Amino acid sequence: MTQKTSLLLINELSIQGKAIGAFNIILLEHAEAIVAGAERVKLPVVLQISQNCVDYHGALKPIALASKAIAESAMIDVSLHLDHAESEELIREALDYGFDSIMFDGSKLEYEKNIEASARMRALCKSYKATIEVELGEVGGKDGVHAPGVRTNPSDAKSFVEATGVDLLAVAVGTSHAMTTRNATLDFELITQLSKSVGVPLVLHGSSGVSDDDLQQAVRAGMRKVNIATHLNHLFTNEIRKVLESDIKIVDPRKYIKKGRDVIEDECARLLKLLSLS
Repeated sequence: MTQKTSLLLINELSIQGKAIGAFNIILLEHAEAIVAGAERVKLPVVLQISQNCVDYHGALKPIALASKAIAESAMIDVSLHLDHAESEELIREALDYGFDSIMFDGSKLEYEKNIEASARMRALCKSYKATIEVELGEVGGKDGVHAPGVRTNPSDAKSFVEATGVDLLAVAVGTSHAMTTRNATLDFELITQLSKSVGVPLVLHGSSGVSDDDLQQAVRAGMRKVNIATHLNHLFTNEIRKVLESDIKIVDPRKYIKKGRDVIEDECARLLKLLSLS
């Protein structure tokens, strides 16, 4: 694998009007399945480790180094991304482990404080030659239902990017984190306005709640990185549940976790093709 930053991969796809899929890891099997799916369709992918995932494992190092090893042995380009990080200490640690992409989440901060913190994280990431993504507006689902009042304003977004110099901007356009149904209503006109005004690639968070058709329409409107987590976890858990319910004598985790891993691989391959508009 030739190591490329997420920004370079996104820019390469953007020329063709395509988006990159960014999928979250919780277990090692997630990383294995995501990369296997990307290799199957010969498309680049972003492996994401969130601050919540780090909290679950109790430390970044084990899951990070294992995921990095999988990325480095892949036959396609794989970006390693730290997702929704609020801790500068965690960001520094991820950069030291070789992450090429960081999402600093200052969305809970007041606008001016978000600018200040994002600019500081941008300088830190650039010192490692890493991509920096930030969020403006707040995608709901973590602390409540997403509402129109927190959607990203195009004028604010343009000023924010100019003030901070960030590479990627995650915007609030109607999605919500942790959705288990795919019926979110996107504001495609707002996506188009943001794409024209901001000047950097846009990122769609909470994409698990978006239908296939709307994902493709979002890409056509200007989205260039699409984050998906809950949807894959839903499929993974359902598949394992079916196996365990069908045979109560199973005790070897490999026999049921493999089924979950396989369904993630299949779905990642399908979604990557979908986001490439093929």
